[in-house]
Amino acid sequence: MTPLEIQRIFETVKMEMGKVIVGQDDLVEGVMLALFSHGHVLIEGPPGLGKTLLVNTLATVLDCDSRRVQCTPDLMPGDLVGHSVFDMKEQRFIYRQGPVFTNILLADEVNRATPKTQSAMLECLQERQVSVDGKTYPIEPPFVTLATQNPLEYEGTYPLPEAQVDRFMFKLLVGYPSIREETLILARYQMGKNLFDMAAMGVRKMVSKQLILETIDACTAIDVSEKVLGYIASIVTKTRDWPGITVGASPRASVAMLMGARAAAAVLGREYVTPDDARRIAPWCLRHRIRLSPDSVIRGVQPDDVLKQLFDSVEVPRE
Repeated sequence: MTPLEIQRIFETVKMEMGKVIVGQDDLVEGVMLALFSHGHVLIEGPPGLGKTLLVNTLATVLDCDSRRVQCTPDLMPGDLVGHSVFDMKEQRFIYRQGPVFTNILLADEVNRATPKTQSAMLECLQERQVSVDGKTYPIEPPFVTLATQNPLEYEGTYPLPEAQVDRFMFKLLVGYPSIREETLILARYQMGKNLFDMAAMGVRKMVSKQLILETIDACTAIDVSEKVLGYIASIVTKTRDWPGITVGASPRASVAMLMGARAAAAVLGREYVTPDDARRIAPWCLRHRIRLSPDSVIRGVQPDDVLKQLFDSVEVPRE
């Protein structure tokens, strides 16, 4: 599969999703790049901005299975990964799969689940498998988790542990629509359209599971020069001693930037990665992997503000 074919797949999916999703271009692009890079996405924003609608639309266009889990304080790990049930007829325990066995998993308001339940997702996110009663059950690819969370200042939330946050390839921020976009949303409802009825909205299945897997493999073949590899490494290592940052990004962040930059180049129809590709997806990869100093937090400094200053200080290589 060539980069031009990947570009056509990306544009086809994006155009088909546009029948339902209004605006949110960065969110749609970020989710698609994570899918093509075999990664997961953490989405942060207030409720009511179409996160569930995005997953339903994406699953329809990609002809994939999808599940939604509403995370609450009483959600148990077994409710997520499944559990063993004793079968009276066969006189043995039978494992019943949980909702994680799907292609696109929406973990809605993941930071409302208790730390015990959050930790149950670690193996699913990294190894893409579930271990129950000494047995391992693989999750069939493609598998992408889209976890949403409310801003941490909201009440009734449990901050995600660093080990789990680090498993997410991207962290995307969802903002409110513009006046024009919100007017368009209202106009659709005024016309009597049900945005959750994919058939009525004319959304079609455009991409098969097999084609997605081929796209993932093709993205790994995108060429990355030594200079771009050094540029990525320079950005990530600089987060570990930058003023205002107490905990820098891990090597997993470098890998995420590499894989994301490959996908970003592929959807533009290019066979090679440029520094601009890495720079574009860098905030998505790093904003959740750094911890600001207490002084920065008190002054209201945001991770993106610190990262922008850091990016500007790194010399961009010339190809």
